[in-house]
Amino acid sequence: MIPTQRAHRLVAALAVPALFLTAACGSESGEDKGGDGPVATVSGKSGEQPEIEIDEEAAVAEETVVEVLAEGDGAEVAEGDYLRMDVLATTVEQGAELVNTWRTTEGEPSQETEDGAKPQVIAQANVESSLPQAVTQPLIGQQVGSRVQIEGQAGELLGPAAQQVGLSEDDGVVWVFDIVASAQVDPAGSVEGEQADSEDGMPAVEIGDGGPEITIPEGEDPPEELREQLLVEGDGPEVTDGQALVVQYTGVTWADGEVFDSSWERESASAFQIGTGSVVAGWDETLVGKKVGDRVLLVLPPDMAYGDQENGGIPAGSTLVFVVDIIGAA
Repeated sequence: MIPTQRAHRLVAALAVPALFLTAACGSESGEDKGGDGPVATVSGKSGEQPEIEIDEEAAVAEETVVEVLAEGDGAEVAEGDYLRMDVLATTVEQGAELVNTWRTTEGEPSQETEDGAKPQVIAQANVESSLPQAVTQPLIGQQVGSRVQIEGQAGELLGPAAQQVGLSEDDGVVWVFDIVASAQVDPAGSVEGEQADSEDGMPAVEIGDGGPEITIPEGEDPPEELREQLLVEGDGPEVTDGQALVVQYTGVTWADGEVFDSSWERESASAFQIGTGSVVAGWDETLVGKKVGDRVLLVLPPDMAYGDQENGGIPAGSTLVFVVDIIGAA
């Protein structure tokens, strides 16, 4: 459970177990599409919200259709790459938006930070993540900076998630991806380097085979203000607003020191966007400006975490402690 303050509701609904999905394959040439080609015409410049026009007389092909609308000049996307993307997805029959990073769910333009960053989708290519595996499989081999149209049937591209958003298996869906950035990161990796001792009043951290062991100072009341400490200093690039971060992390509550979540225990890193309100405020405030390769100890008072809301078994009003390894960014 990435400590999200809010989530892309429809993106979250579309994330389903990889076991139930069938990888899709496409063709830029139009061969073996099982139909006459795409039913949607996409216009607009890369980086701007695309316009999608549906041919109401055409039938959606049985096999997924992939077209590169604008070719980028960045690195080729490889399987497992962590991708940061702008995305517009819509249904063919109903014309209903499933995902739109250019606008909020209320239809307003997405709010940008002072540095121009706005909420985007973070997903792994051909790996079950925040998007179904099948819909990102055709992005393998595409170049960063490209705009790619993917069109097919909901059952093929979304799997069981089609029902979650009210679609039948043969309903058509159109996706337009602007691939903004990518990173190749070992999802089992972690930070290396000499670790500093915890400062006075901060939890002790020992790194074992299964990740950090965090010990809350005995008899200490939780701090009222956010506290952070750099335990291991990395030498990678500085993290900026809007980037996709790939991290290992363990979280405990100050009250009992019990682990409520750990990517190390899942044996797979987590990825999210930083600096755009996609995660709890304490992460946005502390991780922007850190470097890839840093290990950070964070103590978040309730107002920088989940406040007076219970979340996933974490009691309302909890002070949270995290150890975060920043292992990649895109």
